[in-house]
Amino acid sequence: MSSPKPRFFSAVRSWPLLLALGCATPARPPVIAPEESRAMKPAFDLAAVKAGLVAKHGEASRARIERGVDQVALQWRAEDGDLSVFVSEQFVSDARVLDATFARLERLFEQLDGHMLELGRETQWYTDLDLGPLLPVEPLVAAYDPSSHVTEDLFRAKVAFVVLLNFPLTTLSERTEKGPTWTRRQWAEARLAGRFSMRVPADIAQESSREVAAANLYIAEYNVWMHHLLDERGERLFPKGLRLISHWNLRDELKADYADPRGREKQRMIVQVMERIITQTIPAAVIDNPRLDWNPYTNVVTVAPADTVEADAPSKEAKADATREQDVRYARLLAIFQAARRADPFVPVAPTRIARAFELGRELPEERVKALLAQVLESPLVPRVAKEIETRLGRKLEPQDVWYAGFKPGAQRPESELDALTRKRYPSAEAFAQDLPRILRGMGFSAQKADWLAAHIRVDASRGAGHAQQAMRRGDFPRLRTRVEKEGMSYKGYNIAVHELGHNVEQAFSLYGVDHTLLTGVPNNAFTEALAFVFQARDLELLGLGKPDAASERERVLGDFWQTWERSGIAMVDMGVWHWLYAHPEATAAELREAVVSISRDVWARYFAPVLGGEGTTLLAIYSHMISYPLYLPDYPLGHLIAFQIEEHLSRKGPLGAEFERMATYGSVTPDVWMTHATGAPVSAEPLLRATEAALKGKP
Repeated sequence: MSSPKPRFFSAVRSWPLLLALGCATPARPPVIAPEESRAMKPAFDLAAVKAGLVAKHGEASRARIERGVDQVALQWRAEDGDLSVFVSEQFVSDARVLDATFARLERLFEQLDGHMLELGRETQWYTDLDLGPLLPVEPLVAAYDPSSHVTEDLFRAKVAFVVLLNFPLTTLSERTEKGPTWTRRQWAEARLAGRFSMRVPADIAQESSREVAAANLYIAEYNVWMHHLLDERGERLFPKGLRLISHWNLRDELKADYADPRGREKQRMIVQVMERIITQTIPAAVIDNPRLDWNPYTNVVTVAPADTVEADAPSKEAKADATREQDVRYARLLAIFQAARRADPFVPVAPTRIARAFELGRELPEERVKALLAQVLESPLVPRVAKEIETRLGRKLEPQDVWYAGFKPGAQRPESELDALTRKRYPSAEAFAQDLPRILRGMGFSAQKADWLAAHIRVDASRGAGHAQQAMRRGDFPRLRTRVEKEGMSYKGYNIAVHELGHNVEQAFSLYGVDHTLLTGVPNNAFTEALAFVFQARDLELLGLGKPDAASERERVLGDFWQTWERSGIAMVDMGVWHWLYAHPEATAAELREAVVSISRDVWARYFAPVLGGEGTTLLAIYSHMISYPLYLPDYPLGHLIAFQIEEHLSRKGPLGAEFERMATYGSVTPDVWMTHATGAPVSAEPLLRATEAALKGKP
């Protein structure tokens, strides 16, 4: 289950990497244009500086001196003073002093990162959580990032230069090639220096934070009141009070409707709503408005009869205005792109948001990611799995079947039955928190470990669909956020909560159990998603439903394959849109809308139309991450591939709890190093493809 990530992504190693991903914050001094910044670089005789240091510290230090001085010079500006004096004072050759320096900095950055994250959490407290109507000031508070000046301040205080002088700044190729033989200390040093691989002016980073916060709030409040959707007969297909956020709840309602006698009608209506959102032909007045009725087929808006309006409906204007949403969705994305573009000249190692997302964020080259996704998208297994779905449904497949949910154990249970069960068990977020020890024991953790984990996780009721927020300092705790309606937690909310719990368990282990806090986290967001999928796959089992057996294992494999295929498509759209943006940097929101529509249709036509039909559909562009967390979507199919490898390993080892802890405490090394430690092999699509082939042959 996807979930929007807060400002501090659950898998990000520390807040400086947000800057690397293009979603960070900046500094107090005035912005210096890149050309001016380069012109201000002082001219030093670096050879003489290095020679002086070698003479002082000895030939044994030459390699460290030459690398360290070059790393400092890359970021040094005229305003920073005399480079030769600084390096003479701050280069450390004594091993004991170097160890003490490393330990001091590791301690410092744990506290700095942790407290900055907590301050950022507080600024977004009311926009993230369901605590009633927002005050007018809240969006302004949420857009403020307390960490915005920290990186530049550390450069100005010269702490950053001490790091660059004494610890190696590595490239992705170095980490990939040499990382498997590194010690844990070497990995921690690489992460320490990597924090300062760029020096982006603070107000540029603040602009990124501001635009991401605005997009997050826009998405968090993008709800559709389903009882107020009318079909061609003027009939209401959905129950009163059903309020669904786009895209998460809309998609999950569509999945649940396979068990409904009128499910196909409902699904087609949801598809029409999604298409209206993507093409921005949705009337702006109906967004999160229970006082208006809307026919998404004809786009006619009418005032809802008084007896259909929910008793506790929020105050909204009841005016039958069919004026479309004026490309707000794409204006938000465009603003994030322009903010990221301003940072590009300051990051020569990764000069585009795309490069930062793959080279610095995922530490997987974009071409390798595309190749992994293409293996799934182009697999000859796709039409074979589609044929099985077609047989089960007894009809030709349609576009909504990209989200077919029938492989999941218990998928034939009506959503109302599952809702009744979860609402009774979890009337509040507090009730879910109280049940954490039982849930964790059900996941295979010992009673002692389950109690420890429950004590290290906090649960909040989310304003949006839900998310997991990590902690970065020992003494702080990961947060689990999921939506809890007034009737209690729906099955959708529960499903998300179990997913987010997987994030939180990883976050607790990878903070409190890792040997170096500089390695807190996992390699990238795909890995934390993978570990969350391990939890989510057992949500019905944790409710006492769907005990695993050979038949259910076969279902799981086919379901994983189908979901990975779908999410590979949305990832391709996300990547395609960002490449289009860089090719058209002066585009308007309307032009971006047309590009997104075109790209999503092209990806659909290439990979999905041959099995699902639906020529011209834009469904692959519905995911909200594309707007509020651009270039996050490739983490989902990667997460499924990684999760499958993990599940395959868990099926041979046990218990699950102990293996999960062993994996999660390894920390934020590169993807293949982590995966080899976890499962014995690098990241690959082959395990999923092999298992799907076997499942289609009837072999669990």
